[in-house]
Amino acid sequence: MKRFVALYFLFLALLFVFLYLPTSPVSLFLNQAQTDLTLKLLDLFLEPEQLQGIDIMITPNYKIIINQACNGFIPFFFLAASILAYPASLLHKTVWIVIGYVVFSVVNVMRILLVVYFVQQEGGRDNFHWSHDMIGNTVLMVVGLGLFVAFMRSGRVRIR
Repeated sequence: MKRFVALYFLFLALLFVFLYLPTSPVSLFLNQAQTDLTLKLLDLFLEPEQLQGIDIMITPNYKIIINQACNGFIPFFFLAASILAYPASLLHKTVWIVIGYVVFSVVNVMRILLVVYFVQQEGGRDNFHWSHDMIGNTVLMVVGLGLFVAFMRSGRVRIR
């Protein structure tokens, strides 16, 4: 267990330093590509002209800005670090990291759409905090935990 925890924090730090923080052209490219993918997927479900650049127009006076922090990488990195730290075959880890990426990309778009929906309802801006921070982040945590449990149950542990 100590080894898993140590590896988890190591992999989490490496993922954030090399793939999330603006430390290299690779991280800048990956985050912009993921943000662009998120915006393209959102545009499929939003009202025409509601998405303007990186802004989702809720009312003429209120918008939600989709930036790097909203692209879904953060919860994905927590899952990926868990998978990388767990004793399993490289193939099994790779498959589940890809599954996790796809699932988190879709769930993140659904989370943002949920926030947009609740902010458009009566209460408007006052609904942002609980729909984004409480419900949205809870959904991401539950999905991540569910994916990690499914990953652990779907493969054999390799004994070292």
